[in-house]
Amino acid sequence: MAPNGKGPSPITEGPQCQARVDPLAALRTPDEPPWDVYLTGTVFLDIIFTGLDSAPVRGTESWARGMGSSPGGVANMATALARLGLRTSLAATFGDDHYGEYCWDALEQGEGIDLSPSRTVPGWHSPVTVSMAYEGERTMVSHGHEPPPEEPAPDCPPRARAAVASLTPGRRAPWIAQAAAHGTRVFGDVGWDDTGAWDLAGLADLEHCEAFLPNAEEAMRYTGTDCPRAAAHALTEHVPLAVVTLGAEGAYAVDRRTGESAEVPAIDVEAMDPTGAGDVFVAGFVTGTLAGWPLADRLAFAGLTAALSVQEFGGSLSAPGWSEIAAWWRRVQSVEGQDPAALRRYAFLDRLIPEEVARPWPLRRAVPTIGFRPA
Repeated sequence: MAPNGKGPSPITEGPQCQARVDPLAALRTPDEPPWDVYLTGTVFLDIIFTGLDSAPVRGTESWARGMGSSPGGVANMATALARLGLRTSLAATFGDDHYGEYCWDALEQGEGIDLSPSRTVPGWHSPVTVSMAYEGERTMVSHGHEPPPEEPAPDCPPRARAAVASLTPGRRAPWIAQAAAHGTRVFGDVGWDDTGAWDLAGLADLEHCEAFLPNAEEAMRYTGTDCPRAAAHALTEHVPLAVVTLGAEGAYAVDRRTGESAEVPAIDVEAMDPTGAGDVFVAGFVTGTLAGWPLADRLAFAGLTAALSVQEFGGSLSAPGWSEIAAWWRRVQSVEGQDPAALRRYAFLDRLIPEEVARPWPLRRAVPTIGFRPA
């Protein structure tokens, strides 16, 4: 069923002939923006090692039981959004090396992401991150050069329903204000503050955001609180909607405009690689918000998509599609002894998942060697 319950969600044909659900089908109009979500940032080539028994020890050699390569950085978010059926446009800089060509092809041809605002820079090599996953955590080593001075983000970003912006302490990104002024709903993400200031006033572009989605540690440091739930309430003095991820405890959200709050526990899964799980969570929450779902459903959906992603290698190519969401939902309902209350928490999926996507399609996955051609 469509989100408004009036009928089945339309199925469209995407790249590689994959059937895709359009979660915004009931909301589309002839004069709507051409894109559902716009974002900009740096694309990395991610090389991920998993199955390590412990952190690498100085002076020794460690062997990983698994390895994968895939586009990373902002590509994690872009791919997660596209796989959930949102029309996604990305502005990024790509090198003209093999890594850059691979990442461009994986995003444009493999995922159907619009790269018209992006550019390829001759002689600039692609940034690379090596991620090592062990004991539920990860350690990363990155290498790259500063891109040429021209920003990949256009002076005037394309019209879009929403944008995901990575906020940088002490620095404004002009495109964020421009997008917000044209009616784009901005969802703010943030990374670790290396300056140690943790000053919300330094996140100047937060004033243009509809929602802010930090993790628990970031939220508490920015608000000077010792409880992530209290931090979420404190953040609503600066942004209408605060969503705080709680790791293994799930997520908590507060909407200042409605006075509503919601908390949803995490889904317990055996994690293979946590790379990109936070980006997938944001993508799931953005999808539910644009579709107009209740706050608790948005949190549950975001947590589900993140949980499904950590069971695969890599960041971008571990993001689930609707077929995998459908397969999970039908599988958990068939397991005896499930907590009825827990099943009711995800019952909203019944009206979203048509029968046509019950069979999983072969999504592109991270592979050890990117030089091999697909069969």
